[in-house]
Amino acid sequence: MSPEPELLQQAADALANGRVVAFPTDTFYGLAVDPRNVEAVDRLYALKGRSAASALTLIAADGAQAAQAASFGPAARKLAARWWPGPLTIVAQAQPVIPSTTLGGGGTVGVRVPDHAVARGIARAFGFCITATSANLSGQPPAVSASDVSPSLPDIDLVVDAGITRGGVASTIVDTTTEKVRLVRAGAIPWELVLEFFG
Repeated sequence: MSPEPELLQQAADALANGRVVAFPTDTFYGLAVDPRNVEAVDRLYALKGRSAASALTLIAADGAQAAQAASFGPAARKLAARWWPGPLTIVAQAQPVIPSTTLGGGGTVGVRVPDHAVARGIARAFGFCITATSANLSGQPPAVSASDVSPSLPDIDLVVDAGITRGGVASTIVDTTTEKVRLVRAGAIPWELVLEFFG
């Protein structure tokens, strides 16, 4: 679908003002805040009931925007060229602009470019990567529609409704900060394909 520019800008403006926005991705609905805004990140953790030790993953409009948040080495760039846009989250060293709060106290960040025009459009309108944790209370099933979000998270500031998402399996998470790429979470892209890709 082609997202409405006014709706994307409304979401971007909310994020710029420290708000929490629910939005659709190519898997489930996610929760966006400005990952550079510590107060917004803290509020997101509180809304979800999520441990502050759990790092937040990010969504980018494209590879260039992803590089503003993460420092990609050769392995990360190869993975991005092969599977973005798509359900692959690449873990790399975080750029200094991303605060420790967003990283769960660590120094790495997971980023992906989703295969969903609305998700990419919000990040593009905002001008920076956005967080992408699932739009549900921690431990609860992920939301596949906008109507799934509000009952469990009534204090969300804005819900961008773009219909029902595909659902299914979450993104595969691959760590590229080690000598050999390492599987962090099995997901939509089979790990065997990643290993084959690297020969």
